Amino acid sequence: MKIQPVKVALVGCGGISNAYLGTMINKFKILDVVGGYDRNPDKVKDKVEKFGIKAMTFEEILADNSIEIVVNLTAPTGHYPVIKQLLEAGKHVYTEKTMTVELEHAAELVKLANEKNLYLGAAPDTFLGSAIQTARYVVESGMIGEVTSCVSTLTRDSEIFSRAFPFTAKPGGGIGFDVGIYSITALLSILGPVKEVSGVTRRRNPERKNFALENFGEPFQIECENLMAGTLQFESGTVGNVLFDANSIFTAPERPVLTLHGTMGILYMADPDHFGGEVKVIVKGGNEPFVMQQSHAFSEEYRGLGVAEMAWAMRMGRKNRANKEMAYHALDVLHGIVKSSETGSNQKLKSTFEKTPPIPRGYSGQTYFEFMEEMGIAQ
Repeated sequence: MKIQPVKVALVGCGGISNAYLGTMINKFKILDVVGGYDRNPDKVKDKVEKFGIKAMTFEEILADNSIEIVVNLTAPTGHYPVIKQLLEAGKHVYTEKTMTVELEHAAELVKLANEKNLYLGAAPDTFLGSAIQTARYVVESGMIGEVTSCVSTLTRDSEIFSRAFPFTAKPGGGIGFDVGIYSITALLSILGPVKEVSGVTRRRNPERKNFALENFGEPFQIECENLMAGTLQFESGTVGNVLFDANSIFTAPERPVLTLHGTMGILYMADPDHFGGEVKVIVKGGNEPFVMQQSHAFSEEYRGLGVAEMAWAMRMGRKNRANKEMAYHALDVLHGIVKSSETGSNQKLKSTFEKTPPIPRGYSGQTYFEFMEEMGIAQ
């Protein structure tokens, strides 16, 4: 059965677009990337030269009926208006994380997508990679027994990031929403929805000075949280703790902790900001962790894998894995921690989602989707 490729356009041609375009153009036949737009013409020109896509205006993208998916890579504060216009124009949308800054805006977009019968996907899609899929395989095999608790920690240095990436000092760019979302999504993909959260957020030392050559010495404000700690109560009964601190140090590579504790063992996960990485297990009676063989494909940089998976879902009439319901729930978790900090009380979450099936395991060293594409089969 011949599958018609899905025509894709890009809105936002900043730094992360290189990773997306490299994946979408070079690694998936299901995607046909035809053009891109950015408010900065030089950024679009750079992508035209590097990847051979067409420079387009936003209006041209909206009006082109052949374009089915638009990938939104704008800054978080631009997500809501951009996605809304795209959905209203009848486009399926895949967006960088988080779906929006404000929870009510995300709820509006989910409702709009449902009303218009459109796909709305959202990053992070790293949970589709080999490491997190292998971790899910371990959990669902029963190797570590019932998961009773989990913990996730991450440190960064906002002195570095707020100057190198100014959006991280703006609403929606705080460490919980910009980086913690990877851990939250990884945990949701394995353990399912959260029913209640509590937590604390802080905006430490908001008055900063710019030490970059450009605008040297000028003051600026940290407008978002740079410290977030929370307790998550999952519907499954698992209890988790998260701590995201941008007032510490940045290491290269980063060394986040993401651990699942079970009645029969402990699972040590890789950095959820990556698709691959070592997954280690200690089983009851053992003393040293052993490295699990990767059970799934996508161990390299596959930023944009969620777009390809959504395209397959569209062609086969099924739900995509990096879907709007899970993305909304992840945002609900983060906002619940913020609201708990503001009110001093636990927050019961109103949203939920249904876990989708794991990515099928690879074939003879090929990724599942590449194998299926070559065989002319889609699932």
